[in-house]
Amino acid sequence: MKLISEEVQEVEYITEEKEGGKKNFKIKGVFMQADIKNRNGRVYPMEVLNKEVKRYNKEYIKEKRAFGELGHPDGPTVNLERASHMITSLEADGKNFIGEAKILGTPMGEIVKNLMSEGAKLGVSSRGMGSLDQKGGANYVKSDFYLATAADIVADPSAPNAFVQGIMEGKEWVWDNGSLVEEELDRMKKRIKNRTRVKHAKEDALEFAKFLKML
Repeated sequence: MKLISEEVQEVEYITEEKEGGKKNFKIKGVFMQADIKNRNGRVYPMEVLNKEVKRYNKEYIKEKRAFGELGHPDGPTVNLERASHMITSLEADGKNFIGEAKILGTPMGEIVKNLMSEGAKLGVSSRGMGSLDQKGGANYVKSDFYLATAADIVADPSAPNAFVQGIMEGKEWVWDNGSLVEEELDRMKKRIKNRTRVKHAKEDALEFAKFLKML
């Protein structure tokens, strides 16, 4: 399975006045799109996104644990120490999935608030795990797609797409007893287990040979 990320360059800023002069900061916009070949050459079929967004809404958004990070994480899990916002809604609107997120009062969230106040242009990047099926000049995301977060907050990308892909897709991940582990680590663990089995088999053979000599 690959780590898959998609960027949206423009989101709407929302600032709401609270009692005592404090403000609520939010972002809103298109977080994901279906049935369209994006600039990374990937297509998310509508049935794949519908199913996964439904699960994400039920297990994360409604449970108030749909967090996102500031920046480009290189793994498939959300690091709460870097959480900057909480996604509060994600709904289909035609082929688009419109999301809204509340900026948190965490250290990373405060950075986002300051950037918004200074007029910085920010975007969002969805992050998930899935397999790809290449056909017709595009990579179609398969039904095993798993959404890790609907939106990380990123700067308006000025580097080539390949730079982003190099960071976000440089690793393969696999499931291991309910946890995601890097594929290379999984291969190393399997090699160690195999060597251990071979070593034990040799030791058992030597012990059996000693036993035979004693007969």
